[in-house]
Order: sequence, then C-alpha cells, then structure tokens
Amino acid sequence: MMKLISVVGARPNFMKIAPFIHAINEHNKNKSNNKIAHLLIHTGQHYDDRMSKSFFESLCIPEANINLGIGSGSHATQVGLTMIEFEKILEKENPDWVIVVGDVNATLACSITAKKQHIKVCHIEAGLRSGDIEMPEEINRLVTDRLSDLLLTPDKLSVKNLLDEGTPNERIKFVGNIMIDTLESNRKKAEELEIEEILNNNKLTHNQFKKTRISKNSSYAIVTLHRPSNVDTKEILKPIIEFLLLEVVNDMRVIWPIHPRTQKSLKEFDLWDNVLENKNLVLLHPIGYHELLRLNMDAKIILTDSGGLQEECTILGTPCLTLRWNTERPITLTENGGASVLVGNDISKIREEYQKLFLLDRIPQRPELWDGHTAGRCLQELINYE
Repeated sequence: MMKLISVVGARPNFMKIAPFIHAINEHNKNKSNNKIAHLLIHTGQHYDDRMSKSFFESLCIPEANINLGIGSGSHATQVGLTMIEFEKILEKENPDWVIVVGDVNATLACSITAKKQHIKVCHIEAGLRSGDIEMPEEINRLVTDRLSDLLLTPDKLSVKNLLDEGTPNERIKFVGNIMIDTLESNRKKAEELEIEEILNNNKLTHNQFKKTRISKNSSYAIVTLHRPSNVDTKEILKPIIEFLLLEVVNDMRVIWPIHPRTQKSLKEFDLWDNVLENKNLVLLHPIGYHELLRLNMDAKIILTDSGGLQEECTILGTPCLTLRWNTERPITLTENGGASVLVGNDISKIREEYQKLFLLDRIPQRPELWDGHTAGRCLQELINYE
C-alpha cells in the first residue's frame, strides 16, 4: 500500500489539495487492492478560523490528521518550527511520498525535511516563476523544485522554466492547473448564492451601513490586497486608496473583502475612517471560497495582488488588474490569452489600464489542461512513478 502525506499551510493550499484528496478517495473506492493510505498535515500557518477552518468545511476537506499549530511569525520562525515538528511526523509515519503544493513557507520547510529523511517529494504547481528573487515565495518555489522528485506543472510555460534550469525532463509532468478542478467542482454551488446575502452576512460589524443592496444589472468591482509590497508603507497604500475612493467608486460599487494585515495598515496610516465613510465601498470580512467565486462571476473588474484570482479571472473572463510588477502565472496575462494586466502600484499605470479594462466585455479563456481533471492526472503520475 502506497502511503502519502500531503501538507497544507495557508488558504491557497486548501483549494489545491481538496481535489487531490477527492481523487485519492475515488481511487480507493474503485480499487479493491492497490489502495492508497493518506495523511493530511496542516502546519497552521493560517490559524484564523475565518481564513482557514471555513475553507476546510466549504471545500469538504476532511479535518487534518495533524495540525502542527505553527501560527504566525517571521519567515525563519515559521520554516524552522515547521521543520522541527514535521520531522517528528516523518519519523513516526515513514511515508513513501510527501506531497507539497504551491509556494508557502510550509511547502519549503516540508520538502527540505522530507529529502533529509530520504523521502520522495512531489510538488503540485511546480515550475512557476516570477523572476523576482526578493519575493519569499520565489525562494520557496526555487528550492522546492530543485529538491522534488516529481514536478507536476500547471502549464507549458512552467515546463519550459524547469527545463531552462536544468531539471531532467523525466521528472517533469504537465498535468494542468489543479485550482481549476476546485473552481469547476464548486461552480454550481457558488452560482446558487445571492450576492446581497454574501454582502450583508459578511460586512464588518463596525461598518455603519445597515443593508447593502446590489441591483441585478448593476456593476461592481472587487478589491483584494494583502501583499506587504502594497500595504505595508503609507506612501504606496495611500495613493491606491485614493484611487479607489476618488475614481473607481464613481463608476460602480466597490466590494472589498479586507485582509487583517491591510486593515491594520489602514488604521496605522490614518486611512481607515476615509474608507469606512464611503457609501459606495463595501468592506467585508475575509470571505469563503464560494462567496468570492460568486462575486467574481458577475464582477465588472477585479483589482488584486492575489495569484489565484488571476487564474480564476482567466477562466471566468473577468478583467483583472494585478497590482504587482511581476507574476509567476504569465499564462493569465492578456498577451498570453488571459484576463490579467500587470500594473504594479504605479497609480498612473493603474488608472490607464483600468480605463481600458473597464470598457471590455468578459472573454473566458481555458488554457490547455485547465479542464477540471488535473487531480486525477496528478495521482496517476504518482502511481506510475518509477
């Protein structure tokens, strides 16, 4: 019996591991022998219930077999504590494979620890590169891919990145984007949600407006911001806020599920009251996967620094302003057939591209193998590995 340990550490991981777990369950249901034993380890890098527990429940991910409870801290603290605790798990369980996803600190820490224990590592979503070594996630991606025995890539640009770095071709398998499995399997459930209910059930309690109404044909924008490069300095965050409050809200309602880090910065920089007072801007708590997917389905435009939303926007056709100077997901850019435009945090660039995208209609795109069946291919590559 093959024994696998999968690792999740932060919210984007949950959406990637859910279809993989479902694929294992389907395999075990249909096979009388050659079953797969599986343990799910949650490092606890995201420990807030709204940002973690709700995702497990809504995506039907079984409760983690073990939660390491690492919590917040510096990068070194998170990586170090995760390695110490994960080593104990490996010594006890001795799996055949450790499966890591994405590019969070848990991905790096657990791949290093597994290889030091001579355990094979499989990286789902391998080969993504931003080219920006100052991004902690880029370091995590580079090290994890260098160590992994099996690299499962979401697109052919990622395959090329790995080959250019000298990765042996036999270790690379193009399987498609596992995030799209989650989108496709949850699309119907999301479609059934009412937008007004999402807004009124998730509004920040201290927001003074009692009820938010969105008419059936009204336009709205979605904003998500959490990266330190955008929210940790007043000189960068203030112009972005002013653009939203003085320009975007004049065109349409703005819906903003706000990250705790961003909320803290807004208060620290004396911008919070201005945000609260604008009646055309709706602040929400961090919301669940289905709620955000439902909002994305009808949004006129998204302004985000999230990687996963770039991918969703490509499939749904939502015009997307990506508030970053680079992306590890270039297949989502308009020049590669996607829906996203890189604008960084330069307000003149943001304004210019916003005015262009505001006029666009939705044009859904589906890159190769973004078909909702990636998890099954991932599992098959593990089974076939020699």
